[in-house]
Amino acid sequence: MDHLWSPWRYRYVTKADSPGSACIFCDKASPGNEATDLIVFRGEKCFGLLNLFPYTNGHLMIAPTLHVSRIEDLPEADWLELMRYARLAEKNLRSVYRCDGLNLGLNIGSVAGAGIAGHIHLHILPRWSGDANFMTVVGETRIHPEDLSESLRKLTACDWMLASL
Repeated sequence: MDHLWSPWRYRYVTKADSPGSACIFCDKASPGNEATDLIVFRGEKCFGLLNLFPYTNGHLMIAPTLHVSRIEDLPEADWLELMRYARLAEKNLRSVYRCDGLNLGLNIGSVAGAGIAGHIHLHILPRWSGDANFMTVVGETRIHPEDLSESLRKLTACDWMLASL
């Protein structure tokens, strides 16, 4: 297996959920730095943002504004809003990226793969037929032809009104 040197990511993985560190989702829950924070939309109880370290173009996350680490601790109204935004995300990602499918996932707890275990968040990733190509399968490397600023431009232009469902 080849290894890629990425020292910039070390700061993220070692401080993201360490004791005393600020929660990136709580930091981004307050309005003000939409472009810098890669915020796609804001709802009453949750918000959507691009993943700073995406697996695919359009890799979106939806997080509740409430800081909880488990679904069972999220009030019902917050959970329902998050799921309604997941439906809008599916619709908008299919429209913008013309993807063949999507992966939706919650990693609850660090042993389940959560990079930020203290604050639940839903990952939504567009997928295309054949996107597991030579680079991904053999080279164990992903290629992202789209800059995050372009993904943000495309997705913020979408309709994120829950009433449009």
